[in-house]
Amino acid sequence: MRIETYTQVQQLYQTQKTVKTDKAAKGSFSDHLQISNTGKDIQTAKQAMANTPDIREDITAPLKSAVQSGTYQVSEESLAAKLFQKYKEMR
Repeated sequence: MRIETYTQVQQLYQTQKTVKTDKAAKGSFSDHLQISNTGKDIQTAKQAMANTPDIREDITAPLKSAVQSGTYQVSEESLAAKLFQKYKEMR
């Protein structure tokens, strides 16, 4: 066993003392953020969408009550026309 080699490897793994750096000079540096008009418009739109309900109760409530009471009527011609239209779109 060669002792010199062990000493060399041990020197590689020795930690070096860290050198403290001087504190940065105190200045009046500050970050500045500026949002463009487009960004502001997007934020306004997002906020409006967040405050809007997903389901418009004023439209769905009468339909829901008609279906539950059994008084909702579907026109066969209208249903057939819409089915045929969807069939054409899928082709």
